[in-house]
Parts: sequence; structure tokens; C-alpha cells
Amino acid sequence: MRIAVIGAGGVGGYFGARLAAAGNEVTFVARGGHLEAMRRSGLVVHSPLGELRTSPDSVVASISELGPTDLVLVAVKLWDTEAVAEELRTSAAHGAPVLSLQNGVHKDDVLRARLTDEQVLGGVCFISAFIEEPGVVRHNGPLQKVVLGPYRSGSTETGRAVLAAFRDAGIDAEGSDDIERAIWEKFVFLVGLSATTATVRQPVGVVRANERSRRLLYEVMAETVAVAQASGVRLDSGFAEDRLAFCDTLPAAMTSSMHNDLEKGNRLELPWLSGGVVDLADRLDVPVPRNRTVADILAPYALGRPAGS
Repeated sequence: MRIAVIGAGGVGGYFGARLAAAGNEVTFVARGGHLEAMRRSGLVVHSPLGELRTSPDSVVASISELGPTDLVLVAVKLWDTEAVAEELRTSAAHGAPVLSLQNGVHKDDVLRARLTDEQVLGGVCFISAFIEEPGVVRHNGPLQKVVLGPYRSGSTETGRAVLAAFRDAGIDAEGSDDIERAIWEKFVFLVGLSATTATVRQPVGVVRANERSRRLLYEVMAETVAVAQASGVRLDSGFAEDRLAFCDTLPAAMTSSMHNDLEKGNRLELPWLSGGVVDLADRLDVPVPRNRTVADILAPYALGRPAGS
């Protein structure tokens, strides 16, 4: 397949490199120092599943440079989603299936508002990977899973073809008949992990070991489940307890990308995580005091480290 990967960070860089290693024609869209390093030496991925290296000529600086494409993977930060959707409408990749591997539950709504429902596949990924330095992505642990599925029955065959491409590349991939529910299931956990590790400024091991921060973790997730249910998503009432038990199985040193961004002084995806829960809850008249407090605490850091701090 001819695959465009928009965003060559931990998620896009890893899955794009894995797809390229399987013989797909993968073109990355990157920027800044990461782009320049990839142009010099390709993208290097250090992974316990084997090191990967892409070709230096497999990266471009903008979507406008893409040629005809069979699949577009979107892996940019959430605040770039609208701009990406607009650019796709006028690029040579226009009309290709689009699969977002971004965080959150808002991403596909943004894409579907600008592209066609048949064009957008729902997807969610599970991986710990990050840019170690320009041109280098580090994959932590063996987990590298993608769940995907169509929003409309008309794109079922497309979903199967994309699923086959991921599996052929050695990626743990599965299809879903209820992709919206699968996305919300990850969102519940992601909101809980990001909210608590960022506000406590500690990894999950510290959060879950303290009675009060453990309660915070549970209640943030329980509120998110309530918003999902009010939105018509079929999540069990006990799903927050299930995710809390899952958190007990995680490595104690595990943290979230939002915590990492906070520590580095980078912009946060807060408006689409706890902030996004608050926005949805306000529309549905669902009380979410814990998520609202998290959003308030982190608000000064949402655009990066405040001046003078």
C-alpha cells in the first residue's frame, strides 16, 4: 500500500516504520529538527521487537507534497487535527481512507466534519513510544496494538484491507464492530492516567499506592464512564473499577505523555482529555467535579510552561 503518515512521533514513527519494513510505500510528514534528521539518515526506531530504519527519501515537510495515497495515518497532536483535515481535502491524498491513531474521542468528529464518513476509519492504538532525539524513536516494551473499524458499513472492505496490512507488518491488530466503544474504553483509562500523573507529577505507581490519589484516579475514570453512557456509548457501570484493576498491573514507573509534556514545558492535550470530558459533560448535564478540578489545576500549563516559571 501507499501509506502517508502525518506526524512521525512515537506513534506515527513506530507504526509507519513497521509498515515500511513490510514492503509498503510509506511517506512521513514531519517538521523541525525531526524532519531534518530524517532527511539525513532516515528514521531509526529502537524496539525490543527489532530495530527499524526508514529511507531518508521517505519524508516530506507538508501534506501538499504527498502523491496519490491508499491510506493516511494521522498521528499529530490533537490541536493540529483541524488543520490536517483541511489540508487533506486539497492534497493528492484526498479521498484516501484516513485512520487516526490519536488520543481522545474528539479526533474523528473533527475529521468526519471535513471528510466523508466512509473515508474515516475509527481507530485506537496501545503503545509506549516517544521521540528520543531528532530522527530517533524509542519503543518501550513489546506492546504495539491497533484496534480499528468503520463508522459506516460502506467502508467495511476498506477496514479489512487496512487491518490486513497491519497484520502483515507484524503489528498486533484487530477489527471492531463497535469502534466508538473501543475508543471510549481507551479514553477512560487515558483520562485517568493523564489526569493523575500530571497533577500529582508522579508515575502511576505513586498514584495508585496512596489512598487519596488512588481514589482520585478511580473517580476521574468513573466520571468519564458516566459521560460515555450519557453519550450513548455502551460501557458497563463497573468499567472504572475494571480499569483501576488494570492500572494495578502496569509497571510502577509508567506515566503519561501529558505528564511528560508538562515536565518538559510543552503544550498539553488537556483540552481534549480532562478538559474534553468537562466540555462534553456540560452539554449533557453530567457532573464531573474531579475532571473539572484537574482541568483547572493544569490550565496555566495548557499552552506550555508559563512565562517566568
